[in-house]
Amino acid sequence: MAEKQANKQALPYDAAEFLETDEDIVAYLNAALDDGDPSLVSAALGDIARARGMTQLAKETGITRDGLYKALSPTGNPSFATVQKVVKALGYKLELV
Repeated sequence: MAEKQANKQALPYDAAEFLETDEDIVAYLNAALDDGDPSLVSAALGDIARARGMTQLAKETGITRDGLYKALSPTGNPSFATVQKVVKALGYKLELV
């Protein structure tokens, strides 16, 4: 039994698997925005995009699927225009309160 447990590896965590409702997505994105780290916001948008369907999002934004994966990765650096297009295509809007 100990041998079986020794061979088990933890699976990587994928936030996209847990973003099932609009409330989940809004809370997740707001938490990323509150953190203030632009790379975290990019990564959160990437997780949301994967949860919603990257191929469809690429069609709606006019940005290639590969371009979205690159821009919305933790190391990506999307332009504000890209962020706006993604947020709009997801059906959300950025607003200050």
